[in-house]
Amino acid sequence: MNSSPALDDDATERSLLRRMADGDRAALAEMYRPYHRRLSRFLSRLTRRPDVIDEVINDCFWIVWQKAGSFRGDSRVSTWIFGIAYRCALKALRRHGDDDASDPTAHELADPSADPQAEHELRDWLGKAMARLPTDQRLVLELAYGGGHSLEDIAAIMQCPVGTVKARMFHARVKLRNLLPDLAGQRSSKAVP
Repeated sequence: MNSSPALDDDATERSLLRRMADGDRAALAEMYRPYHRRLSRFLSRLTRRPDVIDEVINDCFWIVWQKAGSFRGDSRVSTWIFGIAYRCALKALRRHGDDDASDPTAHELADPSADPQAEHELRDWLGKAMARLPTDQRLVLELAYGGGHSLEDIAAIMQCPVGTVKARMFHARVKLRNLLPDLAGQRSSKAVP
């Protein structure tokens, strides 16, 4: 049984950061475990290479460990951590060479308790459509719908204005609306913008 609490409470996460700032390695482990899966899913929208994803998560948490005491509290802790991971990912992709965006079947886009065949088809269908979106549009959708981040959080993570996030989401939804019927074998009457 996992003794680590779910870290959806910002106050709990802030407390863990304070403990980390004091050198508490157990606090780092408590923070790392629940974030590993969330960050893996997010980063898999940037690269399908597990080695790069693991490298980025480790780099991210090295920075979190080092800078825990300097967290100003201007955002939620999760926004701060995702922002660090995003910047680490961009550096890693420059270092390793930019590869194709994610493996569409690697994401849990739906409830795993449903019919496995239908879930596989849905993941494949949505994954193929998401993979055709530009990276910035794909990431805002993943952060919003996959990660539950607000527009303000996404803007902080991606270091851009909220208006830019809104525009990326709008264009991504328009493209998906046009792509999904085509991928399902039903030609859309509108072209993808």
